[in-house]
Amino acid sequence: MIRILMVLLFTAFALPGMAQTAAQSSDKLGAGDTVHITVFQQPDMTTDARVSDAGTITVPLAGSVKVEGLTPAEAGDAIAELLKKGDFLKSPKVSVSLTTLRSRQVSVLGLIVRPGRYPLEAASVKVPEIIAAAGGIAAGGSETVTVIREGKPQKVSSLSKDFELKGGDTVYIDRAPVFYIYGEVTRAGTYPVTPGMNVMQAIALGGGITPRGSESRIKLRRANKEGKVLEYDVNAVETIYANDVIFVKESIF
Repeated sequence: MIRILMVLLFTAFALPGMAQTAAQSSDKLGAGDTVHITVFQQPDMTTDARVSDAGTITVPLAGSVKVEGLTPAEAGDAIAELLKKGDFLKSPKVSVSLTTLRSRQVSVLGLIVRPGRYPLEAASVKVPEIIAAAGGIAAGGSETVTVIREGKPQKVSSLSKDFELKGGDTVYIDRAPVFYIYGEVTRAGTYPVTPGMNVMQAIALGGGITPRGSESRIKLRRANKEGKVLEYDVNAVETIYANDVIFVKESIF
């Protein structure tokens, strides 16, 4: 019984470390990462190195080694090959471990609680996870975020579990689209726009029309493509868009 408990305890403590080691060993090295290099039976060659912007590290005897895009294991093989070709060691065994992961980082900007750069510490990181790491969307932020990858922006839901982030991505949280309502409504003010929202739903957010207001005297102000603001009468099923202004007029009777 004691032996079984010891096995269970060992498994409980070992599995997280094993999982972390497995995830780390599959990471591709990139500029900014730091690694620890050891050569079997050659303690004088133990060193720490940072991957340069050119994707290389400097290793004793081997010199400059291109490691960008390689896993730590592949980088160890590359170093061993150079040591062998240079006749420094006959059968070198080189181990490379990732000590600081900086190449796989994502910038989170805009209306976020803690803007900054965040590492992609797991093999697969989705948008909701990185937003949570940054403290969540700040007040007034949009639930649809912009992910900029290699200079190309794309819209992604902040709750999307299908979009996988990559190192170098920028996640930008813009201000949520809003409309404005005033006049004879219970709570005039600014409110968020949701896709497909109509005038009736917008007025409901404002607490409804006051007893003095008129359902037949609702005006909408909207800017056209040239930026000119136009005002016209609308009915209850007119679709509302960002920056629209709804004005409920007083009843004439």
